[in-house]
Amino acid sequence: MSERMNAPQVRIEPWGDADLALLRLINAPEMMEHLGGSETEEQILDRHKRYLEIGGRGTGRMFRIVLLSSLETVGSVGYWDSSWQKETVYEIGWSVLPTFQGRGIATEAVAEAITHASTEHKHRSIHAFPSINNPASNAICRKLDFLFIGECDFEYPPGSIMQCNDWRLEITKKR
Repeated sequence: MSERMNAPQVRIEPWGDADLALLRLINAPEMMEHLGGSETEEQILDRHKRYLEIGGRGTGRMFRIVLLSSLETVGSVGYWDSSWQKETVYEIGWSVLPTFQGRGIATEAVAEAITHASTEHKHRSIHAFPSINNPASNAICRKLDFLFIGECDFEYPPGSIMQCNDWRLEITKKR
């Protein structure tokens, strides 16, 4: 019985052409509330192109989150190179569509993405920067044993400063 309860409920799959529709769903005002608001169609198309190309550039990975019970795409998760406080790190971010929130889907998908990032042995740590006003995303960081560094000013979207929490997780040993 306990094996069934611990069975994965999601898998992450590489971002593909068809995921533009998902990006448009994620762009809803309620989804972008903690990220500076919805993007224009041009910004969405640019983001989709970056997501498609990121793996080939070797600067991170983007994934769609697939719910195993129905094979529905329910969100996104990804990590990318970032410079933070004079250190090169991975930054991680995620979104789960509203009707699928509150089920542990994001936590499981973020854990899978972290595992993937750690196998690359590229950066020592991965950071998450959820808004200080986003309790669900901050809870995911706590559940996954990120270390809370503190509140910080974070530029997102470009040109806008938001108040975030800096969460850090060591993913590889320093060589």
